[in-house]
Amino acid sequence: MQLFKERRVLTVSALTALVRGLLEENFEQVWVEGEISNLACPQSGHCYFTLKDAGAQIRCVMFRGAFRSLKFTPRDGMRILTRGRITLFEPRGEYQLVADYLEPQGIGGLQMAFIQLKEKLAKEGLFSELHKREIPKLPRRIGVVTSPTGAAIRDILTVLNRRFTNVELLISPVRVQGEGAAREIAGAIDDLNRVGNIDVMIVGRGGGSLEDLWAFNEEVVARAIHRSKIPVISAVGHETDFTIADFVADLRAATPSAAAELVVASKKELTAEVEALTHRLHVSQQRRLERSRALVTALSRAVTDPSRVLGHLAQRVDSLDARLVREAGLILDDASERIVTLTARLSRQTPALTLQRSSERLSNLSLRLDHAIARRLACAAESVGLATGTLNAVSPLATLSRGYSITRKLPARSVVTSSRQLAPGDRVELSFAAGSALCTVEQSHGESESLTAPPRSV
Repeated sequence: MQLFKERRVLTVSALTALVRGLLEENFEQVWVEGEISNLACPQSGHCYFTLKDAGAQIRCVMFRGAFRSLKFTPRDGMRILTRGRITLFEPRGEYQLVADYLEPQGIGGLQMAFIQLKEKLAKEGLFSELHKREIPKLPRRIGVVTSPTGAAIRDILTVLNRRFTNVELLISPVRVQGEGAAREIAGAIDDLNRVGNIDVMIVGRGGGSLEDLWAFNEEVVARAIHRSKIPVISAVGHETDFTIADFVADLRAATPSAAAELVVASKKELTAEVEALTHRLHVSQQRRLERSRALVTALSRAVTDPSRVLGHLAQRVDSLDARLVREAGLILDDASERIVTLTARLSRQTPALTLQRSSERLSNLSLRLDHAIARRLACAAESVGLATGTLNAVSPLATLSRGYSITRKLPARSVVTSSRQLAPGDRVELSFAAGSALCTVEQSHGESESLTAPPRSV
């Protein structure tokens, strides 16, 4: 700390470098637990995320080499235990954890990878029963993908030699654990498919830990089994061991020995089955012969007198002939009656008759139309007469014809209805039933007054 007691000015870069050195020197390897958030894995292959708990958070980075070695896929919200070193990212002045190992909390990394791959392949339908193929009952050629030096191949050979020595075995040797083992197993499955003439295939190994069996949990092996044209029996580990290969295969065997027992039947069992079938066939043939003998005996008794049989047949022929005549007569009668009915219907539907009925209908319609027009015209004339009478009753011309006149004040030609509208000297126009006259007002009186002098013509 003596460095900071002296008055020494540092640049930001220098101070950041000092802090980075202190962090890397004192936190070269730490174990940190927390929850993943803000996970981002760009195309560079590096993985960036934030590790947090209830009180704080720290940025983390896992570079491509370490990230590729993970057996599971980290996800947001997952609680993990990580190992790494603390450093400082100088461009942003932020300290961060460079992780080189991740492990899910509460469950191992391999188990998490197993669960994630199982869910992925199940969604794609690789475990569907629709893809399962039937294992042949009597295979002539069996392919085996396993280690050539392991206990599995010895168990398979022992069982096959005991149960059925005639079967042909083709072994594709591979490594069953360690780096690259999964790709060897997948390649061997593809190779056996290219060989051809193989009826069934056993893929497996002996027991071991989850790490030992991991090659059979790899996606590359699962997809090789799924695309195999040859039915596949998986035989991995012991009865309690389950791998991804078991779910994809057409049939799972608990052990390699069990796979050998499933793939071929025992020669003694087959021999016993053949003998049982032979016995059943012999019994069936005996019964059939006995039934045939009984039938021949019955026929021989019935045909002792051929003339009797011929007489019976002749009588049956006569009966059938009479029945045929009766049925033919009935059919002819029905046909004749139907012809008569159809002829009558056809005569009623001749074009001349149809034309005549149409002509009569047209005449009736024309007559009805003439009557309707005449009634309509009469009603219209009556309506016009009534309307004319009503119009004449309220017409001003009818009033004028009885001696009345219409007075209009000039020059506006407004109708005069009261003497108060006029003054001496006003010019007015009088309209009569026939013609009109122009007048000048000399006097104007109220309604109760009367003129003192007779009007003078103008």
